[in-house]
Amino acid sequence: MNEPTTDRTSVQPQSTVMRRSGAVVRFAGDSGDGMQITGDQFTTSTALAGNDLATLPDYPAEIRAPAGTLYGVSGFQIRFGSSDVFTPGDSPDVLVAMNPAALRTNLRDLIPGGLLVVNTGAFTQANLDKAGYTSNPLEDGSLAGWNLVALDITKLTLTAVRTVALSTKEAGRCKNFWTLGLMLWVFSRTLDSSIEWIEARFKRRADFAQANILALRAGYAYGETTEFSHVRYEVPPAKVAPGLYRSISGNTALAYGLIAAAQVAGRKLVLGSYPITPATDILHELSKHKALGVVTLQAEDEIAAICSAIGASFGGAIGVTSTSGPGMALKTEALGLAVSTELPLVVLNVQRGGPSTGLPTKTEQADLLQAVHGRNGETPVCVLAASTPANCFEVAYEAVSIALTHMTPVIVLSDGYLANGAEPWRIPSTAELPPIARRELPPVEGFRAFERDPETLARHWVAPGTPGYEHRIGGLEKDATTGHISYDPVNHEKMIHLRAEKVARIARGLPPAKVCVGADQGRLLVVGWGSTYGSIHEAVRRCSQDGLSVSHLHLTHIHPFPPGLGALLQRFERILVPELNLGQLSQLLRSEFLVPTRNFNKVQGKPFHVEELVSAIRTELEN
Repeated sequence: MNEPTTDRTSVQPQSTVMRRSGAVVRFAGDSGDGMQITGDQFTTSTALAGNDLATLPDYPAEIRAPAGTLYGVSGFQIRFGSSDVFTPGDSPDVLVAMNPAALRTNLRDLIPGGLLVVNTGAFTQANLDKAGYTSNPLEDGSLAGWNLVALDITKLTLTAVRTVALSTKEAGRCKNFWTLGLMLWVFSRTLDSSIEWIEARFKRRADFAQANILALRAGYAYGETTEFSHVRYEVPPAKVAPGLYRSISGNTALAYGLIAAAQVAGRKLVLGSYPITPATDILHELSKHKALGVVTLQAEDEIAAICSAIGASFGGAIGVTSTSGPGMALKTEALGLAVSTELPLVVLNVQRGGPSTGLPTKTEQADLLQAVHGRNGETPVCVLAASTPANCFEVAYEAVSIALTHMTPVIVLSDGYLANGAEPWRIPSTAELPPIARRELPPVEGFRAFERDPETLARHWVAPGTPGYEHRIGGLEKDATTGHISYDPVNHEKMIHLRAEKVARIARGLPPAKVCVGADQGRLLVVGWGSTYGSIHEAVRRCSQDGLSVSHLHLTHIHPFPPGLGALLQRFERILVPELNLGQLSQLLRSEFLVPTRNFNKVQGKPFHVEELVSAIRTELEN
């Protein structure tokens, strides 16, 4: 957005509307400035306008960092367009900075000549000092490279809501909706959905609802009546397949996938969870659906959470537990119990930056080896990875199906980027959901709890109290035939191989490995997993359009790998594996298929930029 502004004091009766194929907007301010709400409401209006979109909320790690500090800045970025959108964008076209700290931490990302909206009301000397400015950037010429619009949003908000009997502090909190109104005007959006949200959110505070609506309308009117910028922007709707759509985050999609699978399987869903960033919203969402037979338990710790889920599975329900990396470390012994008892269990790991407490609000992919190998003994489990917020629904659904079919724990890897990010999701009909088979119990006569299905090697799943099917299970090794406790060394080795083979046979029901962009052989294959999908996909498409021989393969099934993967890897001269870790998938591919993978890694708590990957691909091909 390189259009220059003109005299901002003049009145312009009618604005020029410029059509664009898309844009990237970032809202940034103090953690108490309501930037996440502003971003969410802008996202809703964008979705209703028919644009494809992707979002990237960016939270401070501290629950309430000191106001005005650099580490207290909260941000929300959205990219939207009239064609497919795969990432929230590398650099914003528009930056809204509500205070000096937000300006300092975000300005480096704004494109040259981009639109910069700054709240001058927050540029006090105290706030400038907290942000580390030695001079006021609004006055020293350092912002000359951008299309600066400096407004006292705080004062304009107080003026807009002066008719409502609020304290100055409460009135000032409405400035995020004033800002939202202005941005909705800039991008030719309506106010309807935001007004409906305000009325619903503040139905018990009619005065606060009135004030926020007044602020919203005032921000919109400011753009309408003042020469804020000599152009407005219009982004036409994207062409999408027919259907009913909604905007969905990864955590919500995981919850919905679990519910859908439970309904299809005809089983009760029980979540045992302990709150942890960024997975807590799964617990919050599932707790809303008691009418669908969902039971949620907020346990006293991570160990109790997974043990309650295992107990639910023993009782015949679909046991689920959700956590992040530190919680996974605490759950590992109980996860071994689920493997030993051969009970269905779904473990959701929404990864974050580590180690230890690490970066609790930032994203990372560093729990892959922990998911595949991180337990004592030979303890194989199935590991799946979601690639987009909407894909979280499909992966959660598949995890339940695999767990029930193969009587095994399944770990689903998401991360903070997917958990909090959002995109449009076409709501599937019931008929589109794959069936989840229910294995019938054998006759009571001669029943043995560890008798196995000849195809899957899954044992029978019998709820306690079923007449005639009484049995015992536990963490001690069991006889392969009777299920009784056994210390026989030969039997132990047999059980180790049985449990490993059972997980390996999951691959028989998986679709073969297939590239998603490009040819199935060539010079370079870019292999990814999890949330790197969008960045890799867009980078490979861009390079392919430039005539480069590059393809993209993205893995959902990490353990076991999908059939045909080894042969596919061998058909390429080079293999590049971008990961938000130090090379964990790359290590697994090398050990499994003996292929010379090359790493491209980033561990900054942020997703890949498309340009980073384009540069890496070009460098790899040039070498």
